[in-house]
Amino acid sequence: MRAAPGLGAALGLGAVLTLLSPPPAPAETFSAMLSVRRALGSEGRLLRRLRAYLRDESRRLRRLARFYEKVQALHQDPKASVDNPLLAFSLIKRLHSDWPNVIYSVEAAENTQALHAGLKEVEQELPGAEDLDGAARALMRLQDVYALSVKGMANGVFQRAGASRPPLYSPSRRVSLSADDCFHVGKCATSQVAYDTGDYYHSIAWLEEAVGLFRLSYGSWNPEDRSSLEDALDHLAFSYFMAGNISHALSLSKEFLLYDPSNQRVARNVVKYEKLLETGTVASAGPLRRPNGTRLQSRDAYEELCQHPGGQPAPEQLPHLGCSYETNGSPYLLLQPAKKEMIRIRPYVALYHDFISDAEAETIKGLAGPWLQRSVVASGEKQQKAEYRISKSAWLKDTADPVVRALEQRIAAVTGLDLRPPYAEYLQVVNYGLGGHYEPHFDHATSRKSPLYRMKSGNRIATVMIYLSAVEAGGSTAFIHANFSVPVVKNAALFWWNLRRNGDGDEDTLHAGCPVLAGDKWVANKWIHEHGQEFRRPCGANQQD
Repeated sequence: MRAAPGLGAALGLGAVLTLLSPPPAPAETFSAMLSVRRALGSEGRLLRRLRAYLRDESRRLRRLARFYEKVQALHQDPKASVDNPLLAFSLIKRLHSDWPNVIYSVEAAENTQALHAGLKEVEQELPGAEDLDGAARALMRLQDVYALSVKGMANGVFQRAGASRPPLYSPSRRVSLSADDCFHVGKCATSQVAYDTGDYYHSIAWLEEAVGLFRLSYGSWNPEDRSSLEDALDHLAFSYFMAGNISHALSLSKEFLLYDPSNQRVARNVVKYEKLLETGTVASAGPLRRPNGTRLQSRDAYEELCQHPGGQPAPEQLPHLGCSYETNGSPYLLLQPAKKEMIRIRPYVALYHDFISDAEAETIKGLAGPWLQRSVVASGEKQQKAEYRISKSAWLKDTADPVVRALEQRIAAVTGLDLRPPYAEYLQVVNYGLGGHYEPHFDHATSRKSPLYRMKSGNRIATVMIYLSAVEAGGSTAFIHANFSVPVVKNAALFWWNLRRNGDGDEDTLHAGCPVLAGDKWVANKWIHEHGQEFRRPCGANQQD
């Protein structure tokens, strides 16, 4: 089990620098949907450049067609003889200057240079190789957590593998992946993971799909493709070889040589595979098993909760669960009580509906947007990026805007806790990325070396997580040990106690942010610490409580 997520030292130097330093340069597009949406603007500018290029090239090609038709007509006209000195002159002139001008067209070069200049203008904004790999890993994550069919995903359908139930998500516009798209996902699996952990489970599934699509379109050419059937066959054969399926690796390599018979490397592989099969020194390949790259002991429970949000409470809890209007003894809530839904008693989890307005949510997202940076996690005494947390975050002081100050007052009224510095951290605003998630973790520190204790205000006693947006599918908050999950409810706030009254961490608060299957998930987190709450949440009579 992991310690609490990283804070940017919350009220310390890290958060202050985040608030004062200039916004970061575009990077890690895949880790926040806001960045992905901004990338649409860059592509829009490229589209306008390409439209201008196509327009100018179309004019040039029409003129080129007229030149062709004029010369072709001369060649087909039996009366057009070079005995005519004028025709002889025009022939010599065409061959000396007209044809070089046509072939080495200045106009064509200028059109291409304009297109290149357009690319240069947005080059700093474009996603890099890390983004492509991150996007590919996101698709594999969605495939795993939601048990999706690779063939279905390639066809634009989010259907569970082998299931006859309705798709988990039905987009209004269905978009299929190309052979080149599938190849890049499979290649990412082999190049980024496989050499270390043997992840051929993913590479084989995606490369099989790529090979199938390339076979269907063999002979046609797409200007945007960087891979080919031969590339896909080569990588797939390697994956099967590493997975122990020598006969299939041999079959694919032989098919490769049908298209590229001069490739000596693949020819040597064929000889090697044949010898291995003849000697029988290779054990038969077993079924492909998905690697537990996340190292989660609770992976199955986590994924089940992500696939089926909700969960049945224990019978003894049922009488205590329900909905109510709450003032919590606060004058702030007298005219507009909080709409409270008790989700669970142990651990104590409550959902406050309509906790924030649409306008307030948009204001908070707008304030945080320019300052978003890749979220980090605690690793011992340090903080670092991690594959198990894909999002960007920013910290907002209550002085950032009256909306933030009003929200802090509302949280204090509903929870009855003291949020004055240093008893609570700044408001953390998070935007999840492509397939964005946060694997099972505790919000409270599980080690005294955690950066949380730099605040000198104790451990995190409670969490308030506000859903600033809706999502189309996925993104639930799953409580693993307690065996329930809460779907995203726009403008609602989820509250839970991280610590028991005796100060010990509550093991039942192990929770996760399920991958966002479709949509743009924004949340705001308010973490409240122990110090300052001694008389607001006193110890109980029972030491175990």
